[in-house]
Amino acid sequence: MPSGVPAAAGFAAATAVELTETIDGPDGDGGAGSRRRFRAEVHDGWDIGGNANGGYVLAIAGRAMAAAMGRPPLTVTAHYLAPAPPGPCEVIVTTVRPGGRLATCTASLVQSGRELIRVLGTFGTPADRGHRYIDGAPPELPPYRECVARADAAPPAEGGFPASGLMDRLAVRMHPDALAFAMGSPTGRAETSGWFAFAQEEPIDEIGLLLVADAMAPAVFNSGLPMGWVPTVELTVHVRAQPAPGPLRCRFTTRFVAGGALEEDGEVWDTAGVLVAQSRQLALTPRT
Repeated sequence: MPSGVPAAAGFAAATAVELTETIDGPDGDGGAGSRRRFRAEVHDGWDIGGNANGGYVLAIAGRAMAAAMGRPPLTVTAHYLAPAPPGPCEVIVTTVRPGGRLATCTASLVQSGRELIRVLGTFGTPADRGHRYIDGAPPELPPYRECVARADAAPPAEGGFPASGLMDRLAVRMHPDALAFAMGSPTGRAETSGWFAFAQEEPIDEIGLLLVADAMAPAVFNSGLPMGWVPTVELTVHVRAQPAPGPLRCRFTTRFVAGGALEEDGEVWDTAGVLVAQSRQLALTPRT
């Protein structure tokens, strides 16, 4: 059972789900309107300042959705309704369209009767139809071992950026320039880049990519704005391919901060130089 997983467990165990109920829709088993309930748990240690990381919570919901649809995520969009503290939760997945190659569903992650996120997703494997147009490349990074461990350069909590249990679960290494904000000298360009891996060297699959999309320090920190909690309002992740083994190269940028909100765009590339995920999120400006 998910509730029996130790706090120090790896990502797969910390996002495990267990089917508890199946309710058929009007078209029969698995058809439109059918529901599946999954038991899960938001584990301690996957948080920023005591609130579970948004990508981690999305991964729990995404794993339940993938189990219900019988295929990996292709695109998911989550709207965040409330912070997620540690504790048992339930994911309710409703089939919208069972489909052939692609299936669509919604999910609600609920804790103590309170809905924390609402997700809409389409699930299926990307098709290779022979057409290719690539106008981009992985970020230029020093080798993994020569980059800076994010936790080693994190500013203290009293400096305005909440303490992060998440970094203890990850083996993120940042481009030295991307951590200029942590040294008190932001670059003035809202961009961050680095390598992503799990601390326990777990392989990164399509569900893991949902976490990767929200696992690095916000790019806006290098803009010179005050550092603080950057609450996610909405997060969309496009899964473009299953990653090859090894750490992932990531780049995140923000171009517009206005009206109390900002956007952040992400690219995730594997060791073979393949774009494996893209993301965009809308978040509130840093709260000190």
